[in-house]
Amino acid sequence: MVEIGRTIISRDIFEQHFICDLLKCKGACCVDGDSGAPVTKEEAEIIEKEYPDFQNYLSGKHQHEIEKQGYSVIDKDGDLVTPLINGRQCVYSFADKNGILKCAIEKAYFEGKTTFRKPVSCHLFPIRITEYKRYDAVNYQELAICIAGRECGKSAKLPLYKFLKEPLIRKYGEEWYNEVEMVAEYMGNSK
Repeated sequence: MVEIGRTIISRDIFEQHFICDLLKCKGACCVDGDSGAPVTKEEAEIIEKEYPDFQNYLSGKHQHEIEKQGYSVIDKDGDLVTPLINGRQCVYSFADKNGILKCAIEKAYFEGKTTFRKPVSCHLFPIRITEYKRYDAVNYQELAICIAGRECGKSAKLPLYKFLKEPLIRKYGEEWYNEVEMVAEYMGNSK
């Protein structure tokens, strides 16, 4: 474990290689799991406010589920999360022409319709953050759905912390990320 600021970072973040391979996994992270994507109260408010900006990317079934469940829900663990369709697929996901699940919020972001990209928990996947009173635990969640991402990352020799540079900076800032890079260099994992 590595301590930077108020974070405790798993060595896997430095040692594991990763690049999402959507052509192989088809966006399985939008369907896999027993709960929706974690969202902060602020993110839930933004999603509700900006829903009209991405609503049209969603099927009628997804829109109906949002009307029925709300823009965010509390899961069985008491966490605020995105609602799911049939307890599986995120209501904010849609299938593109290749059958790959993607985020409607992010599509609107890339089209300049919103300044909110998507929940930071989604942006950081497969890194998972557990917030405690005195620190955040930053861990790599190794899942079977990401085998192709690990293989792709290994062949490109791209460490997980580099693949997720943008969302890590979004979550913790540039100065924090610079320290991550210094630690990686010290550990010999900067390539």
